[in-house]
Amino acid sequence: MIKKIMVIGAGQMGSGIAQACAQSGYDVLLYDIDEKFTKRAIEKITAFLSKGVTKGKITEEDKNKALSKIKTTVDLFDGRDTDFIIEAAPENLELKKKIFSELNEICPKDTILSTNTSSLSITEIASVTERPEKVIGMHFFNPVPLMKLIEIIYGLETSDETFNITKDLAIKLGKTPVKAKDYPGFVSNRILMPMVNEAAYVLTEGIASAEDIDIVMKLGMNHPMGPLELADLIGIDTCLHVMETLYEGFKDSKYRPCPLLKNMVNSGRLGRKTGKGFYEY
Repeated sequence: MIKKIMVIGAGQMGSGIAQACAQSGYDVLLYDIDEKFTKRAIEKITAFLSKGVTKGKITEEDKNKALSKIKTTVDLFDGRDTDFIIEAAPENLELKKKIFSELNEICPKDTILSTNTSSLSITEIASVTERPEKVIGMHFFNPVPLMKLIEIIYGLETSDETFNITKDLAIKLGKTPVKAKDYPGFVSNRILMPMVNEAAYVLTEGIASAEDIDIVMKLGMNHPMGPLELADLIGIDTCLHVMETLYEGFKDSKYRPCPLLKNMVNSGRLGRKTGKGFYEY
């Protein structure tokens, strides 16, 4: 039975995952390499919950109860007594493999190790552990407290027991789990990112402006956001990384990243987080 969850990485995704777990009644240990990151995460979670109180969606008591469930640490070893790990470190394969190798040594053998990767191989991440059957993908969507979807990705060695426990956890977090096999991009990004990539090609070729490309997809296809707006929200660097993963994984030219994405990343135009992307903020 899962009682205590460790979330690794206190960034945008990690803080949201920690909040969702705490609001669902779980004890949460939020880890990052520096206290400034965990402190910033707690401030962000507090602000998010306070807004919920103001809007009447939760009570002050609900807010305080959730915050009391979250503890922070900068020592990975503190996770030795947790029942379930959700890793939400930056989308870097070698970094994730390093973390999972360390967790394998620290955590009890029955602790499930999940990763919030959006495109990397679960099987390869699991290969650095001695418990590949207990390694699984748990791809949340941003903003985590509001988005209902979770892709649950099982690697080559992931057991049915691990999948079922993870699925049950997702449901208890108020999410809708979707089962996916361990292929580059899984379901969401294999479909979404080529659309973003093609929109960048349409812009590059001068077929339409960024604004008009987004209007076409919003009004013509009933999408809530256009692909270029969405790319700015996700982060141009993240979009490029996923396209590179798809291209490397399938060796298919249809996944070739648009050169514009590369140029934008090289110039520091990463979207909303830098104030400039396809649009200025």
